[in-house]
Formats: sequence, structure tokens, C-alpha cells
Amino acid sequence: MRAPGWTAVAVWRLEGSEKVELPMDAANARVLYPADLGITIQAVNRNLIVGFPRPRMGCIVSVWNSCFCTRKIAIDMKFSRRNFLQLSATLLGPGILDFLRTPTWRWSSLPILQSSTIPAVPAQESSPQVQFVDVAREAGLATPNVWGGVDSKSYIIEAKGSGIAFFDYDQDGWLDIYITNGSRLNTTWPPGQAPTTQLYHNNRDGTFADVTAKSGLGRSGWQTGVCVGDYDNDGWDDLFCTFWGHNILFHNNGDGTFTDVTKKAGLWKDEVRWGSGCTWLDYDRDGFLDLFVANYIVFDPSKVPAAGEAMNCQYKGTPVMCGPRGLPGGMNIFYRNNSDGTFTDVSEKAGVLKPGPRYSITAVSYDFDNDGWPDIYVAVDSEPSILFHNNHDGTFTDVAVMSGCAYSDASNEQAGMGVGIGDYDCDGWLDIFKTNFADDTSNLYHNNGDGSFTEVTFKAGVQGDTQNVKWGCGFIDYDNDGWPDILQVDGHVYPSIDQHNLGQTFTEPRVVYRNLGNGKFEDVSKAMGPGITTRHSSRGCAFGDYDNDGDIDVVVNNMNEIPSLLRNDGGNNNNWIKVKLIGTKCNRTAIGARVRVVTGKHSQMDEVHSGTSVMSQSDLRLHFGVGQAKKIDHLEVKWPTTQKVETFTDLDPNQILIIKEGSGIIQKILPNLKTKTAHREGQ
Repeated sequence: MRAPGWTAVAVWRLEGSEKVELPMDAANARVLYPADLGITIQAVNRNLIVGFPRPRMGCIVSVWNSCFCTRKIAIDMKFSRRNFLQLSATLLGPGILDFLRTPTWRWSSLPILQSSTIPAVPAQESSPQVQFVDVAREAGLATPNVWGGVDSKSYIIEAKGSGIAFFDYDQDGWLDIYITNGSRLNTTWPPGQAPTTQLYHNNRDGTFADVTAKSGLGRSGWQTGVCVGDYDNDGWDDLFCTFWGHNILFHNNGDGTFTDVTKKAGLWKDEVRWGSGCTWLDYDRDGFLDLFVANYIVFDPSKVPAAGEAMNCQYKGTPVMCGPRGLPGGMNIFYRNNSDGTFTDVSEKAGVLKPGPRYSITAVSYDFDNDGWPDIYVAVDSEPSILFHNNHDGTFTDVAVMSGCAYSDASNEQAGMGVGIGDYDCDGWLDIFKTNFADDTSNLYHNNGDGSFTEVTFKAGVQGDTQNVKWGCGFIDYDNDGWPDILQVDGHVYPSIDQHNLGQTFTEPRVVYRNLGNGKFEDVSKAMGPGITTRHSSRGCAFGDYDNDGDIDVVVNNMNEIPSLLRNDGGNNNNWIKVKLIGTKCNRTAIGARVRVVTGKHSQMDEVHSGTSVMSQSDLRLHFGVGQAKKIDHLEVKWPTTQKVETFTDLDPNQILIIKEGSGIIQKILPNLKTKTAHREGQ
């Protein structure tokens, strides 16, 4: 990597050192450093002596050289990428950011920098009262996922898997389940036996009925992702589904059926694409939902080498399927809602094409900088992740590098998979949790409230799961104590991994991190019951209270087996409040609306959102645990289009509130926990 006129030859973080000697010509060097250090520079025998009479722990110092022939040296790099950029961008100008946004494997040359190893913080097990129990079979979720070969995978399409959705398609107040499905290469299915996507209706008694045929949602093929939103504001949530093939927009007809309106809506593309994650958002705040679609790889099996035949077709010395590196990345797409049931592709105009091809997987939309406009974060595999900042003028700018959430804190690219968003420390700013491939940690990016993020993975204690491939994830307050916890599902991509003693397995347990309320988490996975400890190769997961008993459950898509339905037993021992929002001036689904709940001195918030986890959709209702609080002192709703705030005070916990924009609380639902039914009160 070269910046115009200057090359970085050393960057380091001061840990109390008083002098650093660099073997380079002082005449060709510049040193960039904070002015208050009193740094001295001296040339001795063609070496550059940099002295620090007043060293400061953690200070960033970088040395730049205008003579490209000077030998580069390896320095232990222990600094935040964001802090480095804040210094170097001043010296080199914005051009340096273009280099750093480029995946390192595409650089013509690499800076010689060595990242340090941060010691792991030992996790402490607790004995929570909450257990997750897999009740999928007894609930009637009996249709297995089919996704590529069972014992081996020849192509990457067979390994990636797909998402899943909790959504109330018939507006009866009970979450239904939509399950994506795949296929097998070189397989001809007998008539009527090809695997299809599935829709299960909630029977309100802990069981589900397969209504796929009646709904019209059954489709065969490689269906990867799903997101939910009422794009035409008719009061019924619609379904957008991504495929390796052709994406589909299903219009909800309000009578239990759906209609494919892809071509009518202007969303059809003739070329085959590998769509992955998607998210609905109202980027221009006109009251109609727009659509961001992530694309993974331009994939043609006839043009991909066989397993083990190319450099990118090896894993720890064993031949495996090829990719993603070595294969062309996909271009993400952005569609503007025309407010008449149709969409226009504004990808170029909106700035979505500027980052170029990426191996994008999961996309989410939230207002990360609290400016009232929705931004977009994209988890990217093997390349820098993307944070599109909304410029308020119909365009976005990728600020992930400068904001500190494109790479790891050690400046490494990572194989980003899933995304969970939540305010884990309850400071009023949304943080990011991103899952990655094996031999790496997940990332916890703390929102600093100034447009930047700091990775706190090790500091927060969520670094433990390194051997597994990590997928769907989310912030969920599983014990209703008022602090968002983290749940993630895992599963390797190579079935053959079991045949090689590499310390990794194809099926893997799930992981739960309990929020301690002080910025730290503890790994409580082993104590959370068989729904967590049983091994699967899982992909997408979704979060929601399917039995309306006041705690958050999880539905998981497992590769080549039936899904898991993880019932939360015990979470409702603490109190809670759940909020369903209905927009009138904003989009009907109220995506982008923010709710703040205050009990005593404790304040928490969340946004209605589309997408997240891995290519999945969670409950559109917002759930808040409030511990043993007897009253909700203050509940505030900020509507996205008008930015108006409605406030409600002195509310009883343990109920579901339906709030309509401009009309206040229009209904209260009081669950009967013994019979799993609900009593509705109008207001």
C-alpha cells in the first residue's frame, strides 16, 4: 500500500518507552505525534532517534517516509485503528482512506506490521434460573432444512446456509415462523418432492400448523435471506426473500395468502445473483419503506475450481470447496420506494456502489449516530465490513474505516457473518456485535457517541468462542433483568472437518453471554440447558416471544435437519414490557421508531428493525426486561418520519402495549401465563 508521496514505515503505541531507534534516514522522515509529548528527533549514524521525555501510556506515534527505497521494519502494533486514522488522515489527506477501505488481499504490497496477542479473560460460569429447551418437534416444526451435501460440500453455495423469520403475518398477536430452504446440486427431485420454503401458523397453544400450501409462499430453490416490512402501508407485513437465483417480493394479501409481485414492483433482475441479507428502512423519511439488498458472490459452479485445486481451496492443509476469496464479489443494491407499490434502483445515486464488490452477508439498518436518519451496517466475509452513514440527502457514505467498525481492533480483516445491534451498556447509543469465522473472536464494537466505535471484545469478556464458526446472533435480555445479553449460534462449513484432528467439529454448541451490567459479560452457555449445549450446524436465528409469556425465545435454522425452537423457561420470573408500534405518518411497520423505557434510574432503548442475525428477521415488537420494577416510570416513543415524541408514564409491567402513532395506547394485552392465552383490553 502506498499513499501519494509517503509510506508508513512504523506505527506504534507508547507503553512508557522513553526512546525508539529507527534504522532510516532522518532527512526523509516525518514523525506524527501529539504536541504535548515534547518529542525530540535526532539523526545518529543514519538512524532516526525519537525521544519521549514525557511518555504517555497509549499515545499513538507514527513515522512516515518519503523515500520508497527505505527498508521497512516490523513494530508491535498495539493501537486502535480509529485512533491511527485520526492521526494519519491529517498528514496524508483523505486518499489514505481509499487504500484502507480496499481489502488487504487486493493490495499490491503490504505494510509490515505485526499485531499483538491480547490475553484471554477467563469466563466465569454462573447458575442462571433460565433454561432454553428445544421444543421444535412437539411444536410441529417437522420439515427438515435441505442445504447441499450432508457428508461433503463441493461448492460454497452448499455451505453458507440461510436465515429464518419470526413474524406475525396474520396480525393476530402471535408470532408465526417462516423457514427458508435450499436444495442439492446435481439432484433431480421427483414431482412434488423438492424441498420448499415453509410457513407455520401459530396455534396459540405452543404448537404450529404448516400453512405453506394455503399461503402461496412455498418455493423451491436456494432461498438464503428474509426481511419483513409493510412496503405499501396497507397494514399487512410483506416478505422479501433473497435467493441464489432471483429474489422475490411477496405481497401480504391480508387473508392468509401472499402474491409474488417482484416484476410488478420493479425488483426483478434477469441475471442470476446470490442475494444474502436484506433490510427495510425509510432512508428519506417519506413514510414508505425502501430496500437494501446485500449480494455475496457472483457464483457459477461451472467456473469454480474443484475442491483443493486452487490456493483458496485449502483449509489447514486439507482440500475444501473454493471461496469466497478467489471468487468475484457481489454488488449490493438499494431500491427507493416510489410510494405507488413500485421501486427504483438508486444504488449508484445513493452511493451504495462506491465500496465496490464485497462478500456481503448480513445487512441491518439503525440510527447509529442518533441524528434521526437510518444508517446501514453490513457484515462482510473476508473483507472490511461496511457502515453506510445517511447523509440526509438521499446518499450514503461508507464510514466504517474511520468509525472503527470495518476491521478488528488489530486492523485485521475478518470473515463477518452475523450482526446483532443493541445498547448493551444502556448509555443511549446502539452498539454492534458481529460474528466471524473459526480461529477468530466475534467483535463487540462500543458506540462512543461521537460517530466512532471502539472494539471492546476482550475488555467485555466476549472473546472466548474462537474454535467455532459463528453465525446468527442478537442482543436479547433472556432473564429480563434490564440488561441486553448476547446469544449466538454456531456451525462449521466443512463436514470433513470431523475427519481431521484440527480441534474443530462440524456441529457445535450455541453460546450465551450474560450481561453483568458493568460493561462486561460472562459466558453462561454450559448452564443454559440442552437447547444451548446440544450440537448442531446452525446458520440463521430469530428472536421473539412466540408463546407470549413474557420472555424471549429463539428459532434456529439448522443445516440438513429440522429447526430448533428454543423455548425460554424462567425468563419471565422478572418483569417486562412489550411494545407493538403502528405508524400512520411514518411507515406502517414503524421501522426506525425508537422506544425508551425508564424504571427508576435505569434507562434502556431499542429500535424497530428489519433484518439482523444472519439473513433473518426477528419479532418486530420491542421487548424490555425491567427486573423487579413494579412500574414503568416513563415510556417514550420517537416516530421516525416526524421525529415527534409521545410519552407515557406510570405503566404496569407484564403486558403488551399496542401504540398507534398520534393515537397513543390503543390496546393492552395481558398474557395468561398458565393457559398461554391473552386477554385484550382496548383503550
